[in-house]
Amino acid sequence: MADTPTTPEPDGQVSDAVEGNWVDTWAPAPTRPYLRLSRADRPIGTWLLFIPCMWGLMLAMLYDGRVWWQDAWTLVGCAMGAFLMRGAGCTWNDITDRKYDGQVERTKSRPIPSGQVTVKGAVVWMVAQALLAFVILLTFYPNAIYLGILALVPVAIYPFAKRFTWWPQVFLGLAFNWGALLAWTAHSNALEWPAVVLYLSGITWTLFYDTIYAHQDKEDDALIGIRSTARLFAGNTGKWLTGFLIATMCLMAFAVIGATIERNPFSMVLALTGVWAMGWHLHWQLRNLDTEDADTLVKIFRSNRDAGLIPLLFFAGALFL
Repeated sequence: MADTPTTPEPDGQVSDAVEGNWVDTWAPAPTRPYLRLSRADRPIGTWLLFIPCMWGLMLAMLYDGRVWWQDAWTLVGCAMGAFLMRGAGCTWNDITDRKYDGQVERTKSRPIPSGQVTVKGAVVWMVAQALLAFVILLTFYPNAIYLGILALVPVAIYPFAKRFTWWPQVFLGLAFNWGALLAWTAHSNALEWPAVVLYLSGITWTLFYDTIYAHQDKEDDALIGIRSTARLFAGNTGKWLTGFLIATMCLMAFAVIGATIERNPFSMVLALTGVWAMGWHLHWQLRNLDTEDADTLVKIFRSNRDAGLIPLLFFAGALFL
Protein backbone atom coordinates (compact mmCIF):
# COMPACT_ATOMS: atom_id res chain seq x y z
CA MET A 1 0.00 0.00 0.00
CA ALA A 2 1.33 3.43 -0.90
CA ASP A 3 1.74 5.95 1.88
CA THR A 4 0.73 8.96 -0.19
CA PRO A 5 -0.42 9.60 -3.74
CA THR A 6 2.80 11.11 -5.08
CA THR A 7 2.62 11.53 -8.84
CA PRO A 8 0.30 10.17 -11.50
CA GLU A 9 1.39 7.98 -14.39
CA PRO A 10 3.28 9.67 -17.24
CA ASP A 11 1.18 12.46 -18.79
CA GLY A 12 -1.46 11.88 -16.15
CA GLN A 13 -2.47 8.42 -17.39
CA VAL A 14 -4.32 6.20 -14.94
CA SER A 15 -2.41 3.02 -14.09
CA ASP A 16 -5.11 0.56 -15.18
CA ALA A 17 -6.22 2.40 -18.32
CA VAL A 18 -6.42 0.49 -21.59
CA GLU A 19 -3.15 0.85 -23.47
CA GLY A 20 -3.42 3.25 -26.40
CA ASN A 21 -6.93 4.37 -25.41
CA TRP A 22 -8.50 7.29 -27.24
CA VAL A 23 -8.51 9.60 -24.21
CA ASP A 24 -4.74 9.53 -23.70
CA THR A 25 -4.10 9.49 -27.44
CA TRP A 26 -6.59 11.78 -29.15
CA ALA A 27 -8.63 13.81 -26.62
CA PRO A 28 -7.66 17.48 -26.15
CA ALA A 29 -5.30 17.78 -23.18
CA PRO A 30 -7.61 19.95 -21.01
CA THR A 31 -10.42 17.37 -21.26
CA ARG A 32 -8.32 14.32 -20.40
CA PRO A 33 -8.49 14.51 -16.59
CA TYR A 34 -12.30 14.74 -16.71
CA LEU A 35 -12.62 11.93 -19.25
CA ARG A 36 -10.35 9.81 -17.06
CA LEU A 37 -12.61 10.65 -14.13
CA SER A 38 -15.50 9.24 -16.18
CA ARG A 39 -13.43 6.10 -16.98
CA ALA A 40 -13.65 6.89 -20.70
CA ASP A 41 -10.14 5.47 -20.95
CA ARG A 42 -11.48 2.19 -19.47
CA PRO A 43 -14.60 1.44 -21.57
CA ILE A 44 -15.42 -1.99 -20.14
CA GLY A 45 -17.66 -0.43 -17.47
CA THR A 46 -19.79 1.30 -20.12
CA TRP A 47 -20.22 -2.02 -21.89
CA LEU A 48 -21.23 -3.76 -18.67
CA LEU A 49 -23.83 -1.03 -18.06
CA PHE A 50 -25.11 -1.05 -21.64
CA ILE A 51 -25.35 -4.82 -22.17
CA PRO A 52 -28.26 -5.34 -19.70
CA CYS A 53 -30.09 -2.55 -21.55
CA MET A 54 -29.74 -4.50 -24.78
CA TRP A 55 -30.86 -7.70 -23.04
CA GLY A 56 -33.96 -5.97 -21.72
CA LEU A 57 -34.87 -4.34 -25.03
CA MET A 58 -34.37 -7.53 -27.03
CA LEU A 59 -36.41 -9.71 -24.68
CA ALA A 60 -39.16 -7.06 -24.56
CA MET A 61 -39.41 -7.27 -28.34
CA LEU A 62 -39.53 -11.08 -28.15
CA TYR A 63 -42.20 -10.84 -25.45
CA ASP A 64 -44.73 -8.76 -27.38
CA GLY A 65 -43.53 -9.50 -30.91
CA ARG A 66 -43.39 -5.82 -31.73
CA VAL A 67 -40.38 -4.13 -33.35
CA TRP A 68 -40.72 -0.49 -34.34
CA TRP A 69 -38.70 2.63 -35.05
CA GLN A 70 -38.70 3.81 -31.43
CA ASP A 71 -36.66 0.73 -30.47
CA ALA A 72 -33.77 2.09 -32.53
CA TRP A 73 -33.85 5.32 -30.53
CA THR A 74 -34.14 3.34 -27.28
CA LEU A 75 -30.97 1.48 -28.22
CA VAL A 76 -29.09 4.68 -29.09
CA GLY A 77 -30.46 6.51 -26.04
CA CYS A 78 -29.44 3.68 -23.73
CA ALA A 79 -25.95 3.64 -25.25
CA MET A 80 -25.49 7.37 -24.67
CA GLY A 81 -27.11 7.13 -21.25
CA ALA A 82 -24.83 4.26 -20.27
CA PHE A 83 -21.77 6.31 -21.19
CA LEU A 84 -23.00 9.39 -19.34
CA MET A 85 -24.35 7.67 -16.23
CA ARG A 86 -21.34 5.41 -15.95
CA GLY A 87 -19.25 8.59 -16.10
CA ALA A 88 -21.39 10.36 -13.51
CA GLY A 89 -21.42 7.30 -11.25
CA CYS A 90 -17.65 6.86 -11.47
CA THR A 91 -17.16 10.54 -10.74
CA TRP A 92 -19.37 10.22 -7.67
CA ASN A 93 -17.45 7.11 -6.65
CA ASP A 94 -14.11 8.90 -6.95
CA ILE A 95 -15.37 11.90 -4.98
CA THR A 96 -16.49 9.72 -2.08
CA ASP A 97 -13.44 7.42 -2.26
CA ARG A 98 -10.75 10.06 -2.82
CA LYS A 99 -9.01 9.41 0.53
CA TYR A 100 -9.07 5.64 0.03
CA ASP A 101 -7.93 5.80 -3.60
CA GLY A 102 -4.79 7.64 -2.57
CA GLN A 103 -3.78 4.69 -0.41
CA VAL A 104 -4.25 1.95 -3.03
CA GLU A 105 -1.51 1.32 -5.59
CA ARG A 106 -3.90 0.71 -8.50
CA THR A 107 -6.04 3.80 -7.85
CA LYS A 108 -3.63 6.45 -6.56
CA SER A 109 -3.11 7.75 -10.12
CA ARG A 110 -6.81 8.58 -10.56
CA PRO A 111 -7.54 12.25 -11.32
CA ILE A 112 -8.66 13.37 -7.84
CA PRO A 113 -5.99 11.75 -5.59
CA SER A 114 -3.27 12.58 -8.14
CA GLY A 115 -4.33 16.25 -8.17
CA GLN A 116 -5.46 16.46 -11.80
CA VAL A 117 -9.04 17.43 -10.84
CA THR A 118 -10.34 19.26 -7.77
CA VAL A 119 -13.33 17.98 -5.83
CA LYS A 120 -15.32 21.06 -6.87
CA GLY A 121 -14.47 20.46 -10.51
CA ALA A 122 -15.47 16.81 -10.16
CA VAL A 123 -18.86 17.76 -8.69
CA VAL A 124 -19.57 20.12 -11.59
CA TRP A 125 -18.54 17.43 -14.07
CA MET A 126 -20.74 14.84 -12.37
CA VAL A 127 -23.81 17.09 -12.45
CA ALA A 128 -23.23 17.98 -16.12
CA GLN A 129 -23.12 14.31 -17.12
CA ALA A 130 -26.20 13.45 -15.06
CA LEU A 131 -28.19 16.32 -16.56
CA LEU A 132 -27.35 15.26 -20.11
CA ALA A 133 -28.43 11.72 -19.28
CA PHE A 134 -31.68 13.09 -17.83
CA VAL A 135 -32.42 14.94 -21.07
CA ILE A 136 -32.11 11.64 -22.96
CA LEU A 137 -34.30 9.90 -20.38
CA LEU A 138 -37.08 12.44 -20.97
CA THR A 139 -37.50 11.10 -24.52
CA PHE A 140 -38.70 7.71 -23.19
CA TYR A 141 -42.12 6.60 -21.96
CA PRO A 142 -43.25 8.04 -18.58
CA ASN A 143 -42.81 4.77 -16.68
CA ALA A 144 -39.29 4.44 -18.04
CA ILE A 145 -38.55 7.97 -16.86
CA TYR A 146 -39.71 7.09 -13.34
CA LEU A 147 -37.50 4.00 -13.37
CA GLY A 148 -34.56 6.06 -14.57
CA ILE A 149 -34.93 8.51 -11.70
CA LEU A 150 -35.26 5.66 -9.21
CA ALA A 151 -31.96 4.23 -10.50
CA LEU A 152 -30.15 7.08 -8.74
CA VAL A 153 -30.75 5.38 -5.38
CA PRO A 154 -28.42 2.37 -5.85
CA VAL A 155 -25.95 4.60 -7.73
CA ALA A 156 -25.76 6.94 -4.75
CA ILE A 157 -25.43 4.14 -2.19
CA TYR A 158 -22.86 1.95 -3.94
CA PRO A 159 -19.66 3.90 -3.07
CA PHE A 160 -20.48 3.60 0.64
CA ALA A 161 -21.46 -0.08 0.55
CA LYS A 162 -17.90 -1.38 0.93
CA ARG A 163 -17.72 0.44 4.27
CA PHE A 164 -20.68 -1.31 5.89
CA THR A 165 -21.10 -4.68 4.13
CA TRP A 166 -18.97 -7.52 2.79
CA TRP A 167 -21.29 -7.59 -0.23
CA PRO A 168 -20.78 -4.24 -2.01
CA GLN A 169 -20.95 -6.13 -5.31
CA VAL A 170 -24.68 -6.62 -4.70
CA PHE A 171 -25.17 -2.84 -4.71
CA LEU A 172 -23.07 -2.56 -7.85
CA GLY A 173 -25.28 -5.21 -9.44
CA LEU A 174 -28.43 -3.32 -8.45
CA ALA A 175 -27.07 -0.20 -10.14
CA PHE A 176 -25.37 -1.71 -13.20
CA ASN A 177 -28.26 -3.90 -14.33
CA TRP A 178 -31.06 -1.36 -13.90
CA GLY A 179 -30.95 -0.87 -17.65
CA ALA A 180 -32.64 -4.26 -18.13
CA LEU A 181 -35.74 -2.86 -16.42
CA LEU A 182 -35.44 0.55 -18.04
CA ALA A 183 -34.99 -0.62 -21.63
CA TRP A 184 -37.84 -3.15 -21.34
CA THR A 185 -40.12 -0.38 -20.08
CA ALA A 186 -38.84 2.06 -22.71
CA HIS A 187 -40.10 -0.42 -25.32
CA SER A 188 -43.59 -1.00 -23.95
CA ASN A 189 -44.20 1.49 -21.10
CA ALA A 190 -44.87 -1.56 -18.88
CA LEU A 191 -42.70 -3.78 -16.72
CA GLU A 192 -43.46 -7.51 -16.99
CA TRP A 193 -42.09 -10.23 -14.75
CA PRO A 194 -39.48 -11.63 -17.22
CA ALA A 195 -37.71 -8.26 -17.04
CA VAL A 196 -37.41 -8.56 -13.26
CA VAL A 197 -35.98 -12.08 -13.54
CA LEU A 198 -33.56 -10.84 -16.20
CA TYR A 199 -32.53 -8.06 -13.81
CA LEU A 200 -31.81 -10.62 -11.09
CA SER A 201 -29.67 -12.64 -13.52
CA GLY A 202 -27.67 -9.50 -14.23
CA ILE A 203 -27.07 -8.99 -10.51
CA THR A 204 -25.64 -12.49 -10.09
CA TRP A 205 -23.51 -11.93 -13.21
CA THR A 206 -22.15 -8.75 -11.62
CA LEU A 207 -21.33 -10.70 -8.47
CA PHE A 208 -19.38 -13.09 -10.71
CA TYR A 209 -17.30 -10.57 -12.64
CA ASP A 210 -16.81 -7.94 -9.95
CA THR A 211 -15.59 -10.49 -7.42
CA ILE A 212 -12.92 -11.35 -9.98
CA TYR A 213 -12.12 -7.65 -10.39
CA ALA A 214 -11.97 -7.04 -6.63
CA HIS A 215 -9.24 -9.64 -6.16
CA GLN A 216 -6.77 -7.11 -7.61
CA ASP A 217 -7.04 -4.91 -4.53
CA LYS A 218 -7.62 -7.39 -1.72
CA GLU A 219 -4.30 -6.76 0.04
CA ASP A 220 -4.65 -2.97 0.00
CA ASP A 221 -8.34 -3.27 0.90
CA ALA A 222 -7.48 -5.36 3.94
CA LEU A 223 -4.98 -2.76 5.17
CA ILE A 224 -7.40 0.17 4.90
CA GLY A 225 -10.54 -1.68 5.99
CA ILE A 226 -12.42 -1.89 2.68
CA ARG A 227 -14.76 -4.88 2.36
CA SER A 228 -15.50 -6.94 -0.73
CA THR A 229 -16.68 -10.37 -1.77
CA ALA A 230 -13.11 -11.10 -2.90
CA ARG A 231 -11.92 -10.73 0.70
CA LEU A 232 -14.98 -12.51 2.07
CA PHE A 233 -14.68 -15.56 -0.19
CA ALA A 234 -10.85 -15.70 -0.18
CA GLY A 235 -9.80 -19.29 -0.98
CA ASN A 236 -13.40 -20.33 -1.64
CA THR A 237 -13.82 -17.85 -4.49
CA GLY A 238 -14.02 -20.57 -7.13
CA LYS A 239 -16.95 -22.29 -5.42
CA TRP A 240 -18.84 -19.02 -4.99
CA LEU A 241 -18.23 -18.02 -8.61
CA THR A 242 -19.55 -21.39 -9.74
CA GLY A 243 -22.71 -20.70 -7.77
CA PHE A 244 -23.09 -17.24 -9.31
CA LEU A 245 -22.55 -18.73 -12.78
CA ILE A 246 -25.30 -21.31 -12.24
CA ALA A 247 -27.67 -18.70 -10.77
CA THR A 248 -27.04 -16.33 -13.69
CA MET A 249 -27.76 -18.99 -16.29
CA CYS A 250 -30.86 -20.34 -14.54
CA LEU A 251 -32.37 -16.90 -14.00
CA MET A 252 -31.62 -15.75 -17.53
CA ALA A 253 -33.07 -18.97 -18.95
CA PHE A 254 -36.23 -18.44 -16.89
CA ALA A 255 -36.48 -14.86 -18.21
CA VAL A 256 -36.03 -16.09 -21.79
CA ILE A 257 -38.71 -18.74 -21.36
CA GLY A 258 -41.08 -16.11 -19.96
CA ALA A 259 -40.37 -13.78 -22.87
CA THR A 260 -40.74 -16.41 -25.60
CA ILE A 261 -43.41 -18.76 -24.25
CA GLU A 262 -46.00 -17.45 -26.74
CA ARG A 263 -43.66 -17.57 -29.72
CA ASN A 264 -42.56 -20.25 -32.14
CA PRO A 265 -40.80 -22.96 -30.05
CA PHE A 266 -37.72 -22.66 -32.28
CA SER A 267 -37.46 -19.03 -31.20
CA MET A 268 -37.30 -20.10 -27.55
CA VAL A 269 -34.72 -22.79 -28.29
CA LEU A 270 -32.48 -20.37 -30.18
CA ALA A 271 -32.68 -17.76 -27.42
CA LEU A 272 -31.90 -20.39 -24.78
CA THR A 273 -28.91 -21.47 -26.83
CA GLY A 274 -27.55 -17.97 -26.34
CA VAL A 275 -27.85 -18.39 -22.57
CA TRP A 276 -26.04 -21.72 -22.81
CA ALA A 277 -23.25 -20.15 -24.90
CA MET A 278 -22.77 -17.36 -22.37
CA GLY A 279 -22.57 -19.98 -19.63
CA TRP A 280 -19.74 -21.73 -21.44
CA HIS A 281 -17.87 -18.43 -21.71
CA LEU A 282 -18.20 -17.89 -17.96
CA HIS A 283 -17.03 -21.47 -17.43
CA TRP A 284 -13.97 -20.68 -19.55
CA GLN A 285 -13.28 -17.69 -17.29
CA LEU A 286 -13.42 -19.92 -14.23
CA ARG A 287 -11.05 -22.47 -15.73
CA ASN A 288 -8.47 -19.74 -16.44
CA LEU A 289 -8.90 -17.83 -13.18
CA ASP A 290 -5.84 -17.13 -11.04
CA THR A 291 -6.80 -14.85 -8.15
CA GLU A 292 -3.14 -14.03 -7.44
CA ASP A 293 -2.27 -12.86 -10.95
CA ALA A 294 -3.37 -9.26 -11.53
CA ASP A 295 -2.90 -9.39 -15.30
CA THR A 296 -5.06 -12.50 -15.57
CA LEU A 297 -7.73 -10.95 -13.36
CA VAL A 298 -7.98 -7.86 -15.55
CA LYS A 299 -8.04 -9.91 -18.76
CA ILE A 300 -10.80 -12.19 -17.48
CA PHE A 301 -12.81 -9.29 -16.07
CA ARG A 302 -12.70 -7.44 -19.38
CA SER A 303 -13.76 -10.58 -21.27
CA ASN A 304 -17.21 -10.20 -19.69
CA ARG A 305 -18.05 -7.72 -22.43
CA ASP A 306 -17.87 -10.61 -24.90
CA ALA A 307 -19.73 -12.90 -22.50
CA GLY A 308 -22.62 -10.44 -22.25
CA LEU A 309 -22.79 -9.86 -26.01
CA ILE A 310 -23.00 -13.57 -26.86
CA PRO A 311 -26.70 -14.12 -25.95
CA LEU A 312 -27.69 -10.96 -27.85
CA LEU A 313 -26.73 -12.61 -31.14
CA PHE A 314 -29.12 -15.45 -30.41
CA PHE A 315 -31.88 -13.14 -29.10
CA ALA A 316 -31.67 -11.17 -32.35
CA GLY A 317 -31.90 -14.37 -34.38
CA ALA A 318 -34.91 -15.49 -32.36
CA LEU A 319 -36.78 -12.36 -33.40
CA PHE A 320 -36.89 -13.67 -36.99
CA LEU A 321 -38.38 -17.05 -36.07
